[in-house]
Amino acid sequence: MSLSLSHLAFLVGTVAAALFLGLRAGRGAKTAEGFSLAGRSSGVAVIAGGIAGTVIGGAATIGTAQLAYNMGLSAWWFTLGSGIGFILIGKFYARPLRRSGLETVSQFLVAGYGRGAGPIASLASSLGILFSAVASALSAIPMFGALFGLSTPASAGLIVLLVVGYVAFGGMRGAGVAGLFKLVVIWLTLFAAGVVALAQLAALPDAAARFPAFPWFSLFGRGPWQTWGNLFSLIVGIICTQTYIQALYAASDSRTAAIGAYAAAAITIPVGLPSVAIGMAMRAAHPEMPPILALPMFLLENMPPAIAGIGIGGLMLSVVGSIAGLTLGIGTMISRDIGQAVLGLSRDRDILRLNRASVLVVTAIAALIAATHLDSYVLDWNYMSMALRGAGIFIPLSLAVFAPKRLPAAWAVASMAASTLAAMAGKLVFAWPVNPLYVGVAVSAAVVGAGLLAARAARPSGKDVSPGE
Repeated sequence: MSLSLSHLAFLVGTVAAALFLGLRAGRGAKTAEGFSLAGRSSGVAVIAGGIAGTVIGGAATIGTAQLAYNMGLSAWWFTLGSGIGFILIGKFYARPLRRSGLETVSQFLVAGYGRGAGPIASLASSLGILFSAVASALSAIPMFGALFGLSTPASAGLIVLLVVGYVAFGGMRGAGVAGLFKLVVIWLTLFAAGVVALAQLAALPDAAARFPAFPWFSLFGRGPWQTWGNLFSLIVGIICTQTYIQALYAASDSRTAAIGAYAAAAITIPVGLPSVAIGMAMRAAHPEMPPILALPMFLLENMPPAIAGIGIGGLMLSVVGSIAGLTLGIGTMISRDIGQAVLGLSRDRDILRLNRASVLVVTAIAALIAATHLDSYVLDWNYMSMALRGAGIFIPLSLAVFAPKRLPAAWAVASMAASTLAAMAGKLVFAWPVNPLYVGVAVSAAVVGAGLLAARAARPSGKDVSPGE
């Protein structure tokens, strides 16, 4: 792929506009809370922009087109499932979480189960979120290399620099405002390209022979078990992800938080469809090409230079914005749940510095991991990420929200530790051919069930089972 001067001008202008808007919006983030939560005064637009701007990254665009190139419509599940997760979080979780007045998922679990829950929740969630950042970096490195003639290390370094510029000085408000701009760019260019791709597919004289109904036009083209497992992973992972919860905490009130989650769902669900059409159109036109480049190559080949340049800029922003939002979530947990709660940092300046440094370090780690796994599916990293971050937290978190003080703290902490270790071992050590979420949730349910039975048995004897026990 090569860029003309027109392409390059519109690309640079798009990226520069987003960075300017993000830095301008976040220039007042002088405190740790202002950086991570935008002063708890964000409206629906910023909440939706922060949530959707994070999930609509390399996986939702480039990764979806990559999988659609080989599997068709089943690639839509990432944005479809993410939207379903946002609807559920808006309906059931947004109000109680926002009313708590806290800042992280770990703090909410600590309030319900004592201090022992904090570090486990932070580490498990951070590991899962890291893999999502890896997925976005994985979608960007080949694109940067093809567009700018960069080596893999140079492409990874460029990602780190862009993420630092995107979020490290603007925090949540900067990420939300820049996310809104990115979403407008992605929507306009991606859907315009999707219409062109659909026209190309409709014009194929042998479309039925090239793309049989199964698997190309089936949502279950990868098999029902894998499909349902991936959907379950997305829903559970989204509910347990600090980045999305952090956006809810930043809302001006609980109603705004819920509406912001619904708006994010409405924005996210349709985005996968044009990427699917583009992936399939490029399969028909270029069956020899690397699937990871299907979306950017389609824009350059089939769209006017202005739209293509803006679209490529939007893809770069989608990757950078997603990584930035994810790493901001990790940075907030590290600074609050480890720096403040464990290391005893008390000065606001030190907490803010640790948050920003964490964003930089985690982004560098994600880029390094991605650079060594360039031949893997982007979406599979995301599904694994969602499974790992939710396996140990989902059931205890849901009990803390809907049935507080029912589960003794010792059992909750044991559940989080055992289920997280089981999920990670099953996937990363033993490579079991089963979704790690099933493993983790099964272990979590067993431990939690035993804890609830133990608490129930203790009550008649007069023992007081409280969250701190």
